Amino acid sequence: MTAAVRLPELPDRYNAAETFIDAHRGVRDSAVAIRCQGTGVTYGEVAANVDRSGNALRELGVGMEERVVVMCLDSPAFVYAFFGAIKIGAVPVPTNTLLVPHDLRYVLADSRAVAIVVSAPLLPKVLEIRKDLPRLRHVIVSGGDAPPEALSLEGLLAAASDELSPAETTPDDACFWLYSSGTTGFPKGAVHLQHDMIYCCETYGASVLATTERDRHFTVSPLFHAYGLGNGVFFPFRVGASTVYKPERATPDLVYGLITTERPTILFTAPTFYAALLAYPEQDFRYDLSSLRMCVSAGEALPKPLFESWRKRFGLEILDGIGATEMLHIFISNVSGRSRAGTSGTPVPGYRAKIMDDDGNDLGPGATGNLWVSGDSCAAYYWNKHQKSKAAFKGEWYVTGDKYHLDPDGYYTYEGRSDDMLKVSGQWVSPAEVEAALMEHPAVLECGVVGAKDKDELTKPRAFVILKNGRPPSPELAEELKEFVKGRITPYKYPRWIEFVDELPKTATGKIQRFKLREMKV
Repeated sequence: MTAAVRLPELPDRYNAAETFIDAHRGVRDSAVAIRCQGTGVTYGEVAANVDRSGNALRELGVGMEERVVVMCLDSPAFVYAFFGAIKIGAVPVPTNTLLVPHDLRYVLADSRAVAIVVSAPLLPKVLEIRKDLPRLRHVIVSGGDAPPEALSLEGLLAAASDELSPAETTPDDACFWLYSSGTTGFPKGAVHLQHDMIYCCETYGASVLATTERDRHFTVSPLFHAYGLGNGVFFPFRVGASTVYKPERATPDLVYGLITTERPTILFTAPTFYAALLAYPEQDFRYDLSSLRMCVSAGEALPKPLFESWRKRFGLEILDGIGATEMLHIFISNVSGRSRAGTSGTPVPGYRAKIMDDDGNDLGPGATGNLWVSGDSCAAYYWNKHQKSKAAFKGEWYVTGDKYHLDPDGYYTYEGRSDDMLKVSGQWVSPAEVEAALMEHPAVLECGVVGAKDKDELTKPRAFVILKNGRPPSPELAEELKEFVKGRITPYKYPRWIEFVDELPKTATGKIQRFKLREMKV
């Protein structure tokens, strides 16, 4: 259960761009909204360019409810395209910038997009598949010269009017789509409504982040993902705060450097990147993190040793939580002052959660089962996937597909994906539990656990392990890790095979793609 939360009443005619863009006109015109590559963009400039973007799209014939794929690196152009489309009643579809052409073709075809706004370095992917997409009328390139078959976003903005009235949408109209991250195969398009972003702001944004106009957000997780979209766009834009963007690939040096120079107050990333930051040699450390008041983690469960190592080194807690593309952002979270390491925390005010068995019975505290969540930021449905929608959305409840344990104090602990759980020796085994045990070993940097068949065709845990720098793999170390796990969790859960690898297959947001681990040949 959760505490009640007071939400603003929205009028019958409501467009999300009014809340996040227009509300700052004449109030914070000169305040910096975005810092990107050493340059500041004010709220006044953002508002003008959003209106220009909307007018340009409308001049190109983009109509209400038509989809506009936004495949931009983290930059002001993302915001202009995203809110420009929303303001004219079109539906932006933020899209993974790491997609290969085959997967991008799927998103463009499935969404029936009529236009795509794409960063110049990514344009070749689009041009390679454009001939296969008869509905795609316009390719708009940002941050570089446009070839004859494309249009320049900067050119369109320069020619367009900076005055635009919002379309007459309602709170329950489609606002934008987000495609799931694809941990189990082809992604699904989750349809989010005009009221979803403000709901997240008045729940997680207000009660956990408590962001004010004096804050500066820095999200390492990209804007095309639900987690990054909240961190870097709608949470700061709700209150007139500023946000730091980095179009470059994240590295520890880059992120530490931006924290030092841009002075953000809240850092958002995933456990995998916190581990990479911690792996930075202390003797070479020359950065200043004193501006940070809060660190946030999501995307996968934060291991307890990682939480403790970060706090010991930097004196900051990492607030772990669980969110979902379908729920738009985090709905269960730890809170400053009452974090419990190794858990995802308690339900965010405005959300309800419960633990259910496979027959749909509420198991209550002390149980492990399927996590269901309810809150008004939930997607309306999956586009063009009726059967999957029926399986995932049960009235007001979303079936997350995660296994969780609920303790008597109301804290939720991640046990793994429902379809990742392993039946070993007649007992259920959580891959996350085995991974957490392995992560406690000083030689292990990252790991992923899946099921594999032994010679008798029985399922046993198999671990893929990335070692920390300087530790060579060996059969002796593999046996050491097996014994190490036996000493920390119930012995039958230990991994029967240890495979040393250089990298793990992941989504763009750091989630391990277990289906690819299962397919790996070692």
